[in-house]
Amino acid sequence: MRNRRRLLWTIILTGATFIAEAVGGFLTNSLALLSDAGHMFTHLLALAVSYLAILFSERPATERRTYGLNRLEILGALFNGATLFVISVGIFYEAYQRLLQPVPIDTGPLLVIAIIGLIVNLIGALILGGAEHKDLNIRGAFIHLLTDTFSSVAVIGGAVVISLTGWTVIDPLLSVAICGVILFWALRLVWDSVDILLEATPRDVNMQEVVDGLRGIPGIRDVHHLHVWCITSGMYALSAHVDVDDLRVSETERLAQQAEAFLKERFNINHATFQFESQSGRTVEALSAVGIATTRREKGRP
Repeated sequence: MRNRRRLLWTIILTGATFIAEAVGGFLTNSLALLSDAGHMFTHLLALAVSYLAILFSERPATERRTYGLNRLEILGALFNGATLFVISVGIFYEAYQRLLQPVPIDTGPLLVIAIIGLIVNLIGALILGGAEHKDLNIRGAFIHLLTDTFSSVAVIGGAVVISLTGWTVIDPLLSVAICGVILFWALRLVWDSVDILLEATPRDVNMQEVVDGLRGIPGIRDVHHLHVWCITSGMYALSAHVDVDDLRVSETERLAQQAEAFLKERFNINHATFQFESQSGRTVEALSAVGIATTRREKGRP
């Protein structure tokens, strides 16, 4: 609840600053300020996605959606990344036009609005400060605010240089630099979203370390058919076939608890499913299959 309230306040501040920068960019003819407004818009989307993810994650799972609605966050992130890519291409084109035909820039309002944007970013970072270590959604929003702070500083520096030198070419050059940052985050957002939708192994999970760690648990002989994937950001799942000695069910429950504790502590894997197998069990199953095949041949059946 507290994290949700923090995010909501940050969204309100960021939204107000985005509107001020967008209007100010049009009024002052500053492409850099418009680019920063676009950058602010990207973070507004990221904050909104994080907020919705927290809301939807609180909804209980159903028989139809056993993991709830957590993956709506990934679909939203994929849409955001694709939208940001289109916005970046548009700003790059406008910057090229400004380089060919520079336009006058009113640096006074530009400087004031950029300073307001910087103050809002710093306030947002203070609001989210501390909580980003506990919640991955909050951490992503916090990183976005830090990068937007960099954009505001760049716009302020550009306004000062233009007012002192009259070099209006600084404005489109800064917009290109800011768009480069937007494009980097957009492509990374798309790439991470596609990875999750394709159920790729999370980057911070080393499969060999998972196997070695499970093999190190007394009673587990080997691990195969291992799969690790990401349901949504920060929610990892695992399934595996685990070779053990010929044990009772109660003893395999103990092994499962030890394996789950190891996976949660070491790799933040909270959903683990194990299929326990024993060499003797597979031997009996194989002999049974051979016996069935022999009986069928003796009776003339295929």
